Amino acid sequence: MISVLIAEDQDMVRTGFRLILEAHQDITVVADVADGISAVERARALQPDVCLVDVRMPGLDGLEVTRQLAPHTRIVVVTTFDTDEVLHKALDHGAYGFLTKDASPALLAEAVRSAARGDVLVSPSVVLRVLGRSAPRLPDADAGLLTDRELDVVRLVSRGLSNGEIAAELHLSVSSIKSYLASVQAKIGARNRVEVVAWAFRAHVVSG
Repeated sequence: MISVLIAEDQDMVRTGFRLILEAHQDITVVADVADGISAVERARALQPDVCLVDVRMPGLDGLEVTRQLAPHTRIVVVTTFDTDEVLHKALDHGAYGFLTKDASPALLAEAVRSAARGDVLVSPSVVLRVLGRSAPRLPDADAGLLTDRELDVVRLVSRGLSNGEIAAELHLSVSSIKSYLASVQAKIGARNRVEVVAWAFRAHVVSG
């Protein structure tokens, strides 16, 4: 069971996050708070596996909360302010995830699970935007490393879909999607979904 603390100053958003996460049998919300000071205090007292933290909050902002807690707690930053500066500061401070608030419920849960495993997950839209300005492209032939079905899976991962959503889209089982993703990661040398998205952009499988 993954224990989660939610720090978000908007009551409706905070409630929504709790409902989304507690719909999953492997996730439990141990507390939700409306300001950064409470987030640090409650996280230190409860020691949750993951903290879901908004950037703009009273008391301490989410970036400062991340800086204070990240050495001991895995943080997923959720924000409407997805600028490069905020992204880089969040990751520099030790965040294990960076999502925009329009992320799907499934991606929110996936980010929590990813952080609990020690992996980093960034919203695909943010990854593609950053790559669009800075990453060199690979030859189109690199896409030939993958089968047509694996490319289908990669394109859907790049849209931010979870394994369950990809399975529904392709009319396959979740276990099949996991197998395809494992094969993709082995072929292209990617450690996680963020690196899959980065490769997809560089190999012209998706556009920014």
